[in-house]
Amino acid sequence: MKYDVIVIGGGAAGFFSAINIAILNPKLNILILERGNEGLQKVKISGGGRCNVTHGQFIPSELTLNYPRGEKELLGPFHQFMTGDTMQWFEERGVKLKIEEDGRVFPVSNNSQSIIDCFLNEVKRLNIKVLYNHSVKDISLKNNEWLINTVKQDFISPKLLLATGSNPKIWNLMGQLNHTIVKPVASLFSFDIKDSRIKSIPGVVVEDVVINVVNSKLSSDGPLLITHKGMSAPSILKLSAFGALEFESLNYQFDISINFVKLSYIDCLSELKLIKNNMSKKMVVNTPNFGIPKRLWKELVIYSQIDNKSVWAELNKNQLNLLSTQLTSSIFKVNGKSTFKEEFVTAGGIDLKEINFKTFESKIHNNLFFAGEILNIDAITGGYNFQNAWTGGYVASKSISGIV
Repeated sequence: MKYDVIVIGGGAAGFFSAINIAILNPKLNILILERGNEGLQKVKISGGGRCNVTHGQFIPSELTLNYPRGEKELLGPFHQFMTGDTMQWFEERGVKLKIEEDGRVFPVSNNSQSIIDCFLNEVKRLNIKVLYNHSVKDISLKNNEWLINTVKQDFISPKLLLATGSNPKIWNLMGQLNHTIVKPVASLFSFDIKDSRIKSIPGVVVEDVVINVVNSKLSSDGPLLITHKGMSAPSILKLSAFGALEFESLNYQFDISINFVKLSYIDCLSELKLIKNNMSKKMVVNTPNFGIPKRLWKELVIYSQIDNKSVWAELNKNQLNLLSTQLTSSIFKVNGKSTFKEEFVTAGGIDLKEINFKTFESKIHNNLFFAGEILNIDAITGGYNFQNAWTGGYVASKSISGIV
């Protein structure tokens, strides 16, 4: 079967690319090949089933700072198709969106099905063919046309767009076509930590902490969540993205220092001395300060060699010093990682040096395009990975459709 354009990968980037190609050039006969029995699975489960479409950040040079890999390369494309363009695109197709307090953008429906239905309706309206259960076995180039061999049949097209995400089989096929593949490593993950201070308090959230990796320049800030296995939430996930390669090289064994109060040791100690004077007759474990949740405060107090029946007036200099240390630079040993199915992202993929970011076309083969996570681009959590998919898909669609 011959098509004008074939898109491999029925996820966010694949559907968005195909739809925009058809909008820009309705004459083209377009096919999407998807290996699963349905597409858009990551869209479905992302953001807890709500689909974090993008992020309410509207300056390209600021948006790029959220991409550990791809920061420099995405600046130009973001000037072509930005977060505001994404929001307008969905709104024009009947999907109302909202920006939440932390900047994340979701459908007003709070249901990812709104995004999926939008894509499926557009594909139907534009007569784009979608074939499921068509896992690709081979990709080759013959007489300036792409030959796609799937488990069910063969296809031919002059133009090919790959939007297969973190798919090792497709990366291998691209390697055979002389593309360089940067080794994939996990990018968004929580930290496994076994520590008496947090063992019994899963579910506790500290609104704003600073985390530094010991013997490293890596640092992060933001909310922290204590989990059954260790620590998570944006502060940890951001750190995992920017430290993906370093942590992999350390086999995910390293120490972190957490400042729970965003104060220096000296300033914190001064505050504790004031608290000691003002709350002299109150029990230390029962008087959390600095906005620290009560359960975590109790664990840090006990770890500072303060009895759980001690009142503030009884604290000696050494105990105040230990408590200030715990509040400003608690050391935790990380001994592994845990990934989430809904947030699973990898660093690695097609080497960015081999891509023309004005078109998202291969520099090695004409009429071969890429969009989404197949490239060595990844971002922190918050809708940024989807924005990479939308922008890459849109820019590629302009080139493929002949509208540049």
